[in-house]
Amino acid sequence: MNKAIYIATSEQNSGKSIITLGLMSMLIGKTAKVGYFRPIIEDFEDGSCDNHIETVIGHFGLDISFEDAYAITKSKLIKKKNKGKIGEVLDLIIEKYKKLEERFDFVLVEGTGFSGEGTAIELDMNVLIAKNLGIPTIIVGSGVGKTLEELIDSLYLVYDSFKVRDVEVLAVIANKVQPENIRLVTDGLRGSLPIEVMVNAIPLISSLNNPTIKEIVDLLGAKVLFGDEFLNNEVGNFSVGAMQLHNYLLHLKENALVITPGDRADIILGALQANESVNYPTISGIVLTGNILPEDSIIKLIQGLTTIVPIITVEGGTYGITNRLGNIKSKIYADNTHKIETSINTFEKYVDLDNLSKKLLAFEAEGMTPKMFQYNLVKRAKQHRKHIVLPEGNDDRILIAASRLVAMDVVDISIIGNRKQIEAKVAELGITFDFSKIEIVNPVESKYFDDYVNTYYELRKAKNVTLGMAKDLMVDVSYFGTMMVYKGHADGMVSGAAHTTQHTILPALQFIKTKPNSSVVSSVFFMCLEDRVSVFGDCAINPNPTAEQLAEIAISSADSSWAFGIEPKIAMLSYSSGSSGKGDEVTKVRTATEIVRKKRPDLKIEGPIQYDAAVDMEVGRSKMPNSEVAGQASVLIFPDLNTGNNTYKAVQRETGALAIGPMLQGLNKPVNDLSRGCTVDDIINTVVITAIQAQGL
Repeated sequence: MNKAIYIATSEQNSGKSIITLGLMSMLIGKTAKVGYFRPIIEDFEDGSCDNHIETVIGHFGLDISFEDAYAITKSKLIKKKNKGKIGEVLDLIIEKYKKLEERFDFVLVEGTGFSGEGTAIELDMNVLIAKNLGIPTIIVGSGVGKTLEELIDSLYLVYDSFKVRDVEVLAVIANKVQPENIRLVTDGLRGSLPIEVMVNAIPLISSLNNPTIKEIVDLLGAKVLFGDEFLNNEVGNFSVGAMQLHNYLLHLKENALVITPGDRADIILGALQANESVNYPTISGIVLTGNILPEDSIIKLIQGLTTIVPIITVEGGTYGITNRLGNIKSKIYADNTHKIETSINTFEKYVDLDNLSKKLLAFEAEGMTPKMFQYNLVKRAKQHRKHIVLPEGNDDRILIAASRLVAMDVVDISIIGNRKQIEAKVAELGITFDFSKIEIVNPVESKYFDDYVNTYYELRKAKNVTLGMAKDLMVDVSYFGTMMVYKGHADGMVSGAAHTTQHTILPALQFIKTKPNSSVVSSVFFMCLEDRVSVFGDCAINPNPTAEQLAEIAISSADSSWAFGIEPKIAMLSYSSGSSGKGDEVTKVRTATEIVRKKRPDLKIEGPIQYDAAVDMEVGRSKMPNSEVAGQASVLIFPDLNTGNNTYKAVQRETGALAIGPMLQGLNKPVNDLSRGCTVDDIINTVVITAIQAQGL
């Protein structure tokens, strides 16, 4: 299983770059291939790229292009959110992350930096991304400008925001703490956070917060006159040269940036001379304001000096430039190896690397979010492309779904119907429909029609079916579509948008038949709830199964759960939990549970159990404290169709859950039934799971 970590904060200037660089250095030392991903980045100009991505990729020599290292810019995110399309953003983030996950042993994911427009939504967005990627988090916060209580409270609030959405927090790091307060901060955090959460504090390192001359040049759009090779000089403070030189020299401090009008030759030369003198501090550079260049004689004098610091010239007055410089927040650039190395060394010194490494390698994600589930469905369907037949070509929803499936390039499609009628309907709907990629089949005009008729007759003549009856039945789209699957001209069928369940599955029961180890055809829905995917069975086929049938439904549903990446923890539902209940219905569920335990001792199962005890951890603990299923069931088996069908619809309507299915279990080849009230998305999802079933799962 691939590994990843998400670095998150809730404020600007938290210093999470130190964490990113330190973690990347640690991971590269322990893992063969490490990837880097930023789901959301600030906007950037055409022809440029995000500085932080460029720094990480460049310094560590990562085999990742800039385009692959991020998903979306912040401005595009805000537009999507305003249109209610956050789901599309998550789909894009998951898709791009998964591509990196396939290529690398470990992926470091860095959250947003809380700057500019849209900061109000960033914490929620970071939580949502980490949740949907299924990866744990390291939380970083800054101690600058906060009391001890404020720092601890702010970090705990961020921690709680992730935990309440079931995102595992591995570590909390307080950054930019005064060195003398390190122990005080770590003790305070340990007293507020669970013991399993790792706690560290990193002191404020002034050199990491100091901007470089390069950053000042970029910010001010300055022109460099001298000292190109020293643009990484760090600026410790600013000093305005407006007084007489002998007074100004008294105000120079170490690594000062001298700001003075370009015609103040005395300040310029005096500062340069002070830089060479052992009696005065070293200066980092000189900013010449007013877009005024020194006279040629002064330029010539400077050119002859043995030591030259960067001298830059800018437009704008001294006062305005000084104010702008005071607002600079330092960044780390790819070519500033000193800052990068300082960041890595600081991280290694103040973070328990061994403990953190163990936590990262030991983490296993629990559960699966709906977005992850849907992404994995499409990905798996594409791996071994299958051919699905849709018999109901006269239904608008089928045509729209087929158009989208072709655009997704996930399956090959055949539609049963009259080509001219379908062409007219496509024109009326105004949809893009590639007839070169979608086969239109009219049963009576098909070259296989007579073969299908004869095949059906041979299969069913023992049931008193005549050749004439077989011919009449094969005109029916459900029979013709099912025969396409039987004969191998399609890998699976999806129908039911315009037909009853019986009409859809009766042909399959007649000649596709059940698998050798199955005696009953049943169904499951994949219920995509807010934070997990559960399997509900049987909610569509069997009105009142016996204990033996209920046991087989449970086993089939567990196998389906495994096949689609969900660990099965089976709850055999009833109106009572444990051994207290009495009555025929409870006895049936109890018997079915025992049958499953005997047939499949490898499966985790509990029954009878009530719905609340099955899905709610607190209720589960109180009613069945020793159960490994109670409170965390992923496969829920209903005692009869009445209960199952009503429950799945109630959950779907009341929670807004996406219900994918029903998916039929037990047939030799996949045939799946749609609800007559299905949406286009329902059709697409059912086609995708049918394609996966056809791969032999």
